Parts: sequence; structure tokens; C-alpha cells
Amino acid sequence: MGYPQYLYRNTATSMQMQMPQPVFHIDPYVYQTLQTVVGKKLVVDTPRGTVRGLLADVKPDHIVIKAVDSDSTFFIRIQQIIWIMPE
Repeated sequence: MGYPQYLYRNTATSMQMQMPQPVFHIDPYVYQTLQTVVGKKLVVDTPRGTVRGLLADVKPDHIVIKAVDSDSTFFIRIQQIIWIMPE
């Protein structure tokens, strides 16, 4: 006959509560501003150094920089950006 509907809902809810949920800290102003300069050359400073290149993509948690002088691609977490300057 199957489980009554209320038991199924309670089981699913309790299972969802036990599973870890990812937490992302999104800075909407930085994200929106970066979207306006996709395809342009940028200089991005991070705690590990400065990266220069073409802004290829922007996601809520990271950016993708393609270096102009090499075939390197950098994925930089937005939380790790200290400053950004158009080139």
C-alpha cells in the first residue's frame, strides 16, 4: 500500500536537514560590476600575486582570466580579490 503521504514528507525533510549545505558569500556589487567588463583586459590583485589578462567569464563565486601572453587560464575566487583595475 505504501507510506502515508505525511510520513514521506517528514522523512524527506529530516533527510534534507541532515545533509550538509554549501554556503557561498556573494558580493552582488562586485559580481554585477565584473559582468560589465567581460571580454576586457584586467589586472587583478590577489593574496598570491597579480594576474593580468582577459576576463573570460564571471560566476557568482569566481572569475576566469585568460592570460594574453600565454595559454594560461586562471580561476580566481571573488573572495580572494583585493582590487581590480581595467587595463
